[in-house]
Amino acid sequence: MRPDWPWSADPECYWGAIDKAVRDHGDPDGPVAVLELTALRHNVADLRSRAGGVPIRVASKSLRVRSVIEQILAVDGFAGVLAYDVAEAHWLATAGNVRDVLVGYPSTSRHAISCLAADPVAAERVTLLVDSVEQLDLIESAVSGAGGPVRIAIDLDASYRAPLLGHVGVRRSPIRTVADAVCLATAIVNRPGMTLVGLMSYEAQVAGVGNEVDGKRLRNNVINDIQRRSMDELITRRADVVAALGQIADLEFVNAGGTGSIEATAADASVTDIAAGSGFFGGHLFDCYAHFKPAPAMTFGLSVVRIPARGIVTCHGGGWIASGPPGADRLPLPTWPPGLSYLSREAAGEVQTPLRGKSAHTMSVGDRVWLRHTKSGELSEHVNTILVVDQGAVVGELPSYRGEGKQFL
Repeated sequence: MRPDWPWSADPECYWGAIDKAVRDHGDPDGPVAVLELTALRHNVADLRSRAGGVPIRVASKSLRVRSVIEQILAVDGFAGVLAYDVAEAHWLATAGNVRDVLVGYPSTSRHAISCLAADPVAAERVTLLVDSVEQLDLIESAVSGAGGPVRIAIDLDASYRAPLLGHVGVRRSPIRTVADAVCLATAIVNRPGMTLVGLMSYEAQVAGVGNEVDGKRLRNNVINDIQRRSMDELITRRADVVAALGQIADLEFVNAGGTGSIEATAADASVTDIAAGSGFFGGHLFDCYAHFKPAPAMTFGLSVVRIPARGIVTCHGGGWIASGPPGADRLPLPTWPPGLSYLSREAAGEVQTPLRGKSAHTMSVGDRVWLRHTKSGELSEHVNTILVVDQGAVVGELPSYRGEGKQFL
């Protein structure tokens, strides 16, 4: 990061400007989410630069703000959405006018699949993901002749089989080998009303695991070695699968990767677009990567509602916990004023969050504490609107999915 970026060069000015902008805007009492445009612009430019010309597909689960998704897609270098739910994909393709939406997970919602297939606009723009014949059966029964052909993509397992550690990565698809992929692809093209258009694979062990955790030198060395070996194996295997599927169908896209793996994924010539989500808003889980540092574009403020003891302030709300293995890294990160930390016996609470530290000695009821979310998606599920701050002033207010009455999971 350049030393003159305000969040690193002068954090007091950066966070102070956000705090003042919100206080000058209106009701300062409730929890409030803020999107800072200088930081968002930095993250957009950084993601595009890291991709080296490979288009980036916006992972909606990490944003969940339709207007932000649409604005990012208007920037050169960004194309298409990786959605997390069929009904969400349908909504984005129609209300959001997104012309290329890949659902990044299989679905058993017959109703949502049926509605999608019956809508000619959505059916033309949305691709469903599968990894088994059973899922094809479900889709076929849900569609039952309604509408045009259903667009289908195959989910390829991108995990790594380490000699000592075994399975490294997330448990997603059982489709791993060329033979697996060809068998499923053949089943797809032989089904009336289905068209095989793409392949997806998510190398979570590279994209979602930090390789520069403070004070963990040995761990970082091991992670870097595993990630390198994993990508070497995957690039060869994925290219073989793509070549084999190309003999069966004309693939429109090969999607892969995530925020943390962009450079490594872009080196794979078989990949046509790379997914990224959390890198836009800059959740603190991504602070521990050696090859990039996201800016804290999204933040949320909690009001101090009481002072139970000297050096401790209690905020209203705060238990906005990220998914994944339970641990301290899934908690929001108290960021401003500096030096605040959780009480070990309470941490972030559903209704109240006590914090202690030097700054707590000078805080009063009504002051705000600013926190950073972990992964991004969890924040938008807790607020109806997000204030947009630019140059120290509130310049807009955007509805989240929740604010538009949409909660898909």
